[in-house]
Amino acid sequence: MVAGEPCRVTLRRSERAKRLTLRLSNASGAIILTMPARCSLASAVDFAHRHVGWMEMRLKKLPERTPFAQGAIIPVRGIAHRIEHRPKARKAVWVEAAAKGDNEAGLALCVCGEPAHISRRIGDYLKTEAKRDLHAAVAHHAGQIGKPVKKITLRDTRSRWGSCSSRGSLNFSWRLIMAPAYVLDYLAAHEVAHLVHMDHSARFWKLAAELSPEWQKAEAWLKTHGARLHHFG
Repeated sequence: MVAGEPCRVTLRRSERAKRLTLRLSNASGAIILTMPARCSLASAVDFAHRHVGWMEMRLKKLPERTPFAQGAIIPVRGIAHRIEHRPKARKAVWVEAAAKGDNEAGLALCVCGEPAHISRRIGDYLKTEAKRDLHAAVAHHAGQIGKPVKKITLRDTRSRWGSCSSRGSLNFSWRLIMAPAYVLDYLAAHEVAHLVHMDHSARFWKLAAELSPEWQKAEAWLKTHGARLHHFG
């Protein structure tokens, strides 16, 4: 129990772990307890109980989740949008100027239909926009180096923003559509660079920097703000 509420702790055994450790995933909000291979379950449970105060403190520092609901403000391409429910409209989801006097959001993200469908429709819209932007960015960067891309897949990944397989398939988090455009473009360039160098060698970073001159700015943004993107929706 943490702050009087049940708290789930994920146990992970590790051959390399030399001691019990706790960490909190900023992306998922999950508490993960890593234990050495020969550690007993009883010892792990006792360790968790002795660190309830630490867990409570860290959980309190997590940003509150922002659901895709009427009035919520969410970023799209780094710009604040307020979700506006327009039940009688015929369009599914569209963007228009924010209401006069709205000092928090620059644009309105409007959605029609029943209230129960708002979250799904906003999510579908963001994934469609992410697919469009990522496909365009990947095509541009891949064209610059003359490398074909076998496949582009979008998922809701937690541990990484993008990846490249040895077969030339690229995978991205659809949540990149909420980041500023230069961040999405950098991630596309980063994974395209892996089509040439399947590592993070000096040659890789040289190519990534040539494809995306703002790569350092994008890396800094992700380090500071990236985890927050997982708290929307």
